[in-house]
Amino acid sequence: MSYIDKVKQMAKMDKKTIVLPETNDKRVLIAAASIIKEGIADIIMVGDEEKIMDGANWLEVDLTGVKVVNPAKCDKFEEYANLFYEIRKDKGMTLEKAREILLSDYITFGVVMVKNNDADGMVAGCCHPTADTLRPSLQILKTAPGVKLVSGFFIIDVPDCEYGENGAFLFADCGLNQDPTAEELAAIADTSAKSFKALIGAKPLIAMLSHSTKGSAKHALVDKMVEATRIAKAQYPGLTIDGELQLDAAIVPSVAKSKAPGSEVAGHANVLIFPNLDAGNIGYKLVQRLGKAEAYGPMLQGISKPVNDLSRGCSWEDIVGVVALTAVQAQLV
Repeated sequence: MSYIDKVKQMAKMDKKTIVLPETNDKRVLIAAASIIKEGIADIIMVGDEEKIMDGANWLEVDLTGVKVVNPAKCDKFEEYANLFYEIRKDKGMTLEKAREILLSDYITFGVVMVKNNDADGMVAGCCHPTADTLRPSLQILKTAPGVKLVSGFFIIDVPDCEYGENGAFLFADCGLNQDPTAEELAAIADTSAKSFKALIGAKPLIAMLSHSTKGSAKHALVDKMVEATRIAKAQYPGLTIDGELQLDAAIVPSVAKSKAPGSEVAGHANVLIFPNLDAGNIGYKLVQRLGKAEAYGPMLQGISKPVNDLSRGCSWEDIVGVVALTAVQAQLV
């Protein structure tokens, strides 16, 4: 059984309701039909029901069982508008503006549904940039208690791979923070460890990645990862973490023996923390495209309720996987 099949089984054990607001994209319609058929989650789609069903008929997919909510006809629209207004009035929001946004911005409408406990989570981003998903999520849902910053990660499932957790890894941050500081990287390591434990179930072994291993190179970027590792060990003593480590030293036991002897993490890492967004984004796409890995995300961690982003290059199968992961996250809130 593949990793994502295991996640689907977990999602089915305590079915949650997930909002899909991007209903003008055929990938979303196909994914919604598959999710309902498999029983992974209950689905709410935001938009005009006639247009959605016309699209489904054209694609020859069955959306029976999907709930469609049209903001213009929603019984709870005023309730949602007042909630949105109350949350944002100190930032200059008016009730009239709240109504206008909720009628035109289906992603924000979906986030408000989650805030109002009418859904357990939301997945969006297949036809919008990350900022369009993240902004309303932070404004309306806020960060989770005790979390210093929101970050993005991918669950990577590499076929026929002896590294990581039977080929499963968590990569962070690959989609959100462009050039995190050492302290921010330490915080990302902490939330990533929690996400890995929740979604994969194994002990997180965290590598702080660099082009250097244990002082083999000298540079400010190396210093940042060394400092991030020091901070993480001091502020989050429960973590099993090491750095700075090159990628091969982090995941290949034979390389770890020569480059980082005695390290509990080196050669066995399953959570990989990248020094910046360039490295993380390039790294996950290399593994996905050349290693033929499944890449689910960018998932968002640190928000009070689960909202997850999608790559605009995602497939409908990717959407199904992220919905399953979001449902499992929702079980833990």
